Amino acid sequence: MLNRLTISQLTAQLATRKASALEAVRSCFDRIGEVDARVHAFLSLDEPDAIRQAKQADGLLDAGKTHAEMPLLGVPVAIKDVISVRGQPLTCASRILGNYRSPYDATVIERLRAAGAIVFGRTNLDEFAMGSSTENSAFGPTFNPWDLSRTPGGSSGGSAAAVVSDFCSAALGSDTGGSIRQPAALVGCVGFKPSYGLVSRSGLVAFASSLDQIGPLTKDVRDAAMMLNAISGWDQRDSTSIPKSLPDYTACLSGEVKGIRLGIPKEYAIGGLDVEVDGAVKAALKHLERLGAEIVEISLPHTEYSVATYYIVATAEASANLARFDGVRYGLRIDGDDPLELYSKTRGAGFGAEVKRRIILGTYVLSSGYYDAYYLRAQKVRTLIRQDFLKAFEKVDAIVTPTTPGPAFKIGEKIEDPLQMYLSDIFTISCNLAGICGMSIPCGFTANPKLPIGLQFLGRPFGEETLLRVAHAFEQTTPWHKERPVL
Repeated sequence: MLNRLTISQLTAQLATRKASALEAVRSCFDRIGEVDARVHAFLSLDEPDAIRQAKQADGLLDAGKTHAEMPLLGVPVAIKDVISVRGQPLTCASRILGNYRSPYDATVIERLRAAGAIVFGRTNLDEFAMGSSTENSAFGPTFNPWDLSRTPGGSSGGSAAAVVSDFCSAALGSDTGGSIRQPAALVGCVGFKPSYGLVSRSGLVAFASSLDQIGPLTKDVRDAAMMLNAISGWDQRDSTSIPKSLPDYTACLSGEVKGIRLGIPKEYAIGGLDVEVDGAVKAALKHLERLGAEIVEISLPHTEYSVATYYIVATAEASANLARFDGVRYGLRIDGDDPLELYSKTRGAGFGAEVKRRIILGTYVLSSGYYDAYYLRAQKVRTLIRQDFLKAFEKVDAIVTPTTPGPAFKIGEKIEDPLQMYLSDIFTISCNLAGICGMSIPCGFTANPKLPIGLQFLGRPFGEETLLRVAHAFEQTTPWHKERPVL
């Protein structure tokens, strides 16, 4: 089945014409038709448009276009419904956007198209990417393909579930505090959060502008490198985009980690860490040592403040960014007797409980009399957290941690306890505060029930090559990435 192949496997078949892009797309849609009613990874699909793109890709292949010229030619890629795709719905899993359709392509979509990818489907997420379980979607939760009674993580739960369910070759997600890496860990795929400024945010509906990054979810590390090649680079439409020369990320996949120094933060040895997760991560570290890596204990002394800092900065930025959804310009509109009533009714009906909670928290920390005590102080602590990482990277090449404190939790288990839900991202949020790169790869399974466990690598700003090199070496000498759920 073509839908089960990695990007590199599929492009090899397409290049030799053993398979066609049309067959690849139809294989994906067949699988979606069989299974997605139970998983609910997608919010919307446009099969005719996907078939049109596939026929166009086959025409280019028949005309002699090569994958050296267009590396993703004929590859089906699903898109989180917070990234603009021209003519497609852009709901952000929220009722407030109603029947809104995007009038333009995000920069990452333009780049995927330029690389030949078949862009299809709108994957489910927590509303406006605010959540860690994909339960906050206004259109119902996504379910973990390994155990349909459990969450796939969030907020990019739909994209992660689509990849591991073989609905697509790869997917795009967004990561504000772990929203790519956490679901990747809970469903057992690769999730990559690039350094802030490496991938354009133009066309991404903003949650927290100083934290958001678009990144890939893939079936293996090589595919993550191929996707990163396609979407990275400076963009004049994004003022936070960093102009720098970019390597070929696939060239660093040597399988060699001898001499690499990997840091283990002593502050991450927290109480409440699941025993099986702890065991799998320790086994992974021993395996990396056998491969030639050196394990070094490091300190990130401001770690204990990261969750509080994140939820001040993120909610403050969310409050400002979501002010545009007012019922006047687009999306849902519920009329009132005056503008204030229009705003109140529209936002009250259009936003879900978690989005309202974060807007209220963000407005509070930005309000007169509280700005200095909360938001300004959080920004100062954020600087200290970034300095912790930069100091650590003077001693080590990368940092290794669990991705999550436990395996996938039950649907409904944490939805009524926001604090417990927020702590699901305890190992991932510092990465976004510091603006560094991070990724999660599979490193094992719990015993009963069988659920994936994720291993997180964190790298210095624009240190993507090192992360990919280490992760690839681990992946290619372990079996975990080859496992798929039986649905």
